[in-house]
Amino acid sequence: MSKVITIKLMSAGQNLGPFNIYDDLGNTLDTNVSKKDLISGRSYLVDDAVQNITIESIGRCKGSITKSINDIPLSEFINSEFVQTYKACLWRHLTDPVHYNFYYGFIEPYVIEYPFSYQYQDEILQNVQDYTKVYEYTRDPNGVFNDYLKVQPNNKWFNKAVLYNDQQSSGLLELESKPLNNLQAYNAYPKYNAESKTITFTKSDNFYQYNTFWNVAKDPLTFLFKGTCASMSIDKVINQDNMDYSTRVFKKAPLRAKDLKIRHILDNSSTTHLVSQFIVAPAQNSYK
Repeated sequence: MSKVITIKLMSAGQNLGPFNIYDDLGNTLDTNVSKKDLISGRSYLVDDAVQNITIESIGRCKGSITKSINDIPLSEFINSEFVQTYKACLWRHLTDPVHYNFYYGFIEPYVIEYPFSYQYQDEILQNVQDYTKVYEYTRDPNGVFNDYLKVQPNNKWFNKAVLYNDQQSSGLLELESKPLNNLQAYNAYPKYNAESKTITFTKSDNFYQYNTFWNVAKDPLTFLFKGTCASMSIDKVINQDNMDYSTRVFKKAPLRAKDLKIRHILDNSSTTHLVSQFIVAPAQNSYK
């Protein structure tokens, strides 16, 4: 025999979900169910012997709850309303000596932005030179932090950059270490992607530097960035609809203005420890 049950979410934290749903017989009733769908209600056909249902959050904030199956009046079910709760997930910091920007099992982006303000004349950006110390640590046999078990790699650094002023933008630059002793691989750069351009960086005299960029904004009167609700730590994202990442053989306008902002991002590694020092952006006067 079987029966139909309806699951309706009555309260949950802001960051919970999506969910997997199980019965007490070990069967998986559903996977990757959104919080919105559970708030509306989901019905399932289960064995008549099932007495309990487990709902497990599989997103960034993990947790599970088990409830017994009960009969409730139809009017109570229809009139019930979802209540938002604000209980936080617990997270212990400084327990892993080899990971950085790593929370709740996910890599969070490390973003640093440098503003530049020029004098009377507009200036054209030539290249970017950044003095950042990069460390990678090895776990101590006892699992504790040891400042001596570290190295400074030459091929690890930020993996993304955005250069912009009020009317121009480089778009998203994906940064990769320059291939060593391989001219064929080096000649494959820059790589033009749908929503980014991949260029190389080098490390020389402890400076990380790159220079393959130009303005890719289609329209200076259309906004270069837009807001996002993905994270309160991210203030803006590129408006990709206004970016043109094609080769643009005859339209490679330099970044030219009386101000400049350089945004560096690391979001593909949690074992790379970046200690930002200072940045240099050589520019030359632009005469018109």
